[in-house]
Amino acid sequence: MKLLEVCCGDMNSVHAAIEGGAHRIELCRALEVDGLTPSADMMSEAIGMGIPVQVLIRPREGGFVYDETEVETMLEEVRRARQLGANGVVIGALKPDGSIDEETIRRLVAEAAGMSITFHRAFDVCKNPAEALEQIVSLGCHRLLTSGQAASAEQGIPLIKRLVGQAAGRLIIMPGAGVSPDNARRILSETGAHEIHGSLRRGGCTDSELVRAVINSL
Repeated sequence: MKLLEVCCGDMNSVHAAIEGGAHRIELCRALEVDGLTPSADMMSEAIGMGIPVQVLIRPREGGFVYDETEVETMLEEVRRARQLGANGVVIGALKPDGSIDEETIRRLVAEAAGMSITFHRAFDVCKNPAEALEQIVSLGCHRLLTSGQAASAEQGIPLIKRLVGQAAGRLIIMPGAGVSPDNARRILSETGAHEIHGSLRRGGCTDSELVRAVINSL
């Protein structure tokens, strides 16, 4: 089965994604800075709508190198998402040299035990994707969201295909970035992935017709 996850930065987008038939939501706010952790009220409302919700855990805009205060904030945000009944969390952290911050991810994964855990597009700026994938698998993440270190998932098809092969079913590789009704099927068919991620916005908000069109194309 092919699955569409829709990235939603506000509740209007959540409603539109559900109306269009999305299979799962990645919930965040501030998409203009590539997403930040949503408020507790937003989490609660979205989770109450009966669709699986993955909560983005990102305390600030900018890079993915975090100090201890920011890590503590992320741990608290994971706890809040769990308490509110989220299906899972979306996490990521790097070291200054561009490698995976294993200690931070290990702590976040431990806090999210029992939840579905996605490693987000911090991966797309890491220095060694093959090595990073092995680290992400060993740390216990269930899914990797990636554009294949390219500007869009369509442009990143060659690397995404290699990652799918390397993962060999140990975790899910989920292409995302620039996904549309025109390219979703190609991205999945050429990479061998089975899940895909997009915001599918029109006029600044997720559009139910675009969501439906992607699902119909898969």
